[in-house]
Amino acid sequence: MTVGNASLNAARRARELDWLETTGKVDVLVIGGGVTGAGVALDAAARGLTVALVEKHDLAFGTSRWSSKLVHGGLRYLASGHVGIAYESAVERGILMKTTAPHLVHPVPQLAPWLPQAKASQAALLRGAFLGGDILRTVARTSDDYLPHSRRVSSAEVLRYAPTLRPEGLRGGFLTWDGQLYDDARLVVAIARTAAQYGARVLTRVSATEVTGQGAVLIDQLTGHRMTVDASVVINAAGIWAGQITDGIKLRPSRGTHLVFPQAAFGGLSAVLTVPVPGELRRVVMAIPAPDDRVYVGLTDEDAPGPVSDVPRATDSEIDFLLDTINRAVQTPLTRADLLGTYAGLRPLLDTKHGNKTADISRRHAVITGSDGLVTIVGGKLTTYRRMAQDALDTALAQSTLDARPCQTHRIPLVGAADRVRLAAVAAPPRFVHRYGVEAPQVIAAAGAVVDPIAPGLKTTYAELLFAVRHEGALDEDDVLDRRTRIGLSAADRELALPAVREAFAAV
Repeated sequence: MTVGNASLNAARRARELDWLETTGKVDVLVIGGGVTGAGVALDAAARGLTVALVEKHDLAFGTSRWSSKLVHGGLRYLASGHVGIAYESAVERGILMKTTAPHLVHPVPQLAPWLPQAKASQAALLRGAFLGGDILRTVARTSDDYLPHSRRVSSAEVLRYAPTLRPEGLRGGFLTWDGQLYDDARLVVAIARTAAQYGARVLTRVSATEVTGQGAVLIDQLTGHRMTVDASVVINAAGIWAGQITDGIKLRPSRGTHLVFPQAAFGGLSAVLTVPVPGELRRVVMAIPAPDDRVYVGLTDEDAPGPVSDVPRATDSEIDFLLDTINRAVQTPLTRADLLGTYAGLRPLLDTKHGNKTADISRRHAVITGSDGLVTIVGGKLTTYRRMAQDALDTALAQSTLDARPCQTHRIPLVGAADRVRLAAVAAPPRFVHRYGVEAPQVIAAAGAVVDPIAPGLKTTYAELLFAVRHEGALDEDDVLDRRTRIGLSAADRELALPAVREAFAAV
């Protein structure tokens, strides 16, 4: 398979909308272009079914682009006694790292310094969770070559990983390893492009209304044109908007907020730094090294009642909470003046009426079948998207007459994926290999081998912009700035990049 059959662009969208209206029916209609919806589309297409995925906005428009960019092994769930969720996370993390997307997911050290104010009970709980994580890795068959076992580290080693830490009173710390995504939105786009390779129709800027278990009315958001599409199976993977698609789904949104800093503010942070939240035994704030010389600090877990915002915003109290917590550990206090930007996402948690805080609600996903046969998938988390998609599709197929093969996604590499030996041999700069894997040379060649940054202070190149428009389904400037490249996390960087993005659209 080549870049061509995985290409998503405006021309392909137009052809497939025409096909869908002419045909009027598919085996599987998926509503929602986040990580779970894209995962369902890939799973269904790989089983030999005809598939249409419709998304009102853009791929990864909602919660899927607002994560911590970590592929968790489930330490938090292990610490709170949810062994089943932790095990599932560890298994899915291994599949992502070894098969699905080795170019997008890499090992990252996670550092828990034993700070002067930390209680012995917190240190013991964290050490116990790290040791439990070692056991989970073994049971999930993730070798030390991918994720080394945890260990105690000296204060000197802690400071090598995190030079910004305050050394006074530091009592060493604990080190473990987890998975980190190069970028969450890029993962969603790669899943969607792989689904397209297998024949799925991936249609952004298309909304669904009058949704039932037998089909929906689709509306092209660019033209207003309406069409009715029948389906043997309809899966509602709209995430935080799932309750707007069907009645009877009660969600309790939780807002997770991150701050975006320049790497310089952390003095060269090279591990995920965890800082305990005062007064809470199992909760931490993390500083996470990120591509393009950034560090993400997060995250919050706050109730978010009321209307669902398309683009949630960080509140002043959340910003203050994150700053206050991380400043308990660092030498030079961080301020709002250091911020490049913020971002916030809403978790689609199923309201179980248990717990006063959203942090107490289980992250286990739920598959709900309506009286008309509509299947809805909610809850869960990014790491386990593949299993969520499989469970939703299996549930839907069990009530249909469709003849489909068993799930194959645990052994399907995404576009660009290859083993570590092949990735190391790709003739392209590391930035391109991390973003595109084995497709990297084609990305560069298509731009005439021009890999200079598009503006001073930015690392994004013109080749990346062209590829986003030609092959990754970007239909407007926001798609490129906010999801394909993540430049838009900084308002100042967005302004610098905008002329080059407009030039790329003009060229295509």
